[in-house]
Amino acid sequence: MLSFLILTFVTFVCSSINLYNSISMVFLDFEKPLEHLHDQLEKVKELGTQGNIDISKMTKDLEVKIKDKRKEIYTNLTGWQKVQLSRHPERPYTLYYIESIFKKFIELHGDRNFKDDKAIIGGLARLDDTSVVVIGHQKGVNTKMRQYRNFGMANPEGYRKALRLMKLAERFKMPVITFIDTPGAYPGIEAEERGQAEAIARNLFEMAQLKVPILCYVIGEGASGGAIGIGLGDRVFMLENTWYSVISPESCSSILWHSWDYKEQAAEALKLTSDHMSEMGLIDGIVPEPLGGAHTDPETMSKTLKAHIRKNLTDLSKLSPDRRIRMRIEKYRNMGKFETKPTQGTK
Repeated sequence: MLSFLILTFVTFVCSSINLYNSISMVFLDFEKPLEHLHDQLEKVKELGTQGNIDISKMTKDLEVKIKDKRKEIYTNLTGWQKVQLSRHPERPYTLYYIESIFKKFIELHGDRNFKDDKAIIGGLARLDDTSVVVIGHQKGVNTKMRQYRNFGMANPEGYRKALRLMKLAERFKMPVITFIDTPGAYPGIEAEERGQAEAIARNLFEMAQLKVPILCYVIGEGASGGAIGIGLGDRVFMLENTWYSVISPESCSSILWHSWDYKEQAAEALKLTSDHMSEMGLIDGIVPEPLGGAHTDPETMSKTLKAHIRKNLTDLSKLSPDRRIRMRIEKYRNMGKFETKPTQGTK
């Protein structure tokens, strides 16, 4: 039995490490023109290996076409296309960023009440010379791991584990960094029985007054209470091709039109992209991604994210805890504020 468990664990670890080296290119439906050009490029390269044919000019021409076509496609993405990109199977997840940005990560488990929720991971780490607590949703990098991680949908114990780590960070004066990537909190009956709503609400209450800096990043999907449960911070940022909304486009379509067929219209109506969130003042900024999405160049994305985290932590560390809390609460109190103008004929 012990040997089987060890073998299973090793298999999971190896699968995670080798993901970005072993996975083949995956094209989304709006990327079909790119797929066609890539197929042509592969055929030309294969032709070059079979005989003494100079393929350098054809290769260069195709590479230029691919670059131009990629720029054309990604300059004008719709809301639904960004939702698709946020779910790309090759997109980097929380564990990838933890491994590439931080040093000496020590994962901590359990909520000290029910069990350890694998959909949320967290622990102690070092950002250069700064000790931090890192928390994030983890979807899983392959079929087995997605089942193991419950597709990034946390139960109440996941949010209680996150809160336990945040209070630990407060006790030892360590900043908190969260990575948000979830289709929502797990909606099962057992989750509701164990207090799903209360667990998320408790996190919001505690995060609002946590004495240490809190940085939150939406790195993929940011759906509903499942996202906000670890997403209340001094500064909240979204990666360029992510979304943040009270409901997914499919669920919105299902409620309004009783069908998933209108998900594209729902995505536009929800205004859930990073651009929309920034325009409405619901986030503090957008982290640019490599052209084509974070999955096209995870290493560059990781370096960009690390520099962004480092800069913002430096800025927040200059403020006193009381001032950070006041600014944090004021920021969220101002969300949704509006002014009404008197109608014609009234004073």
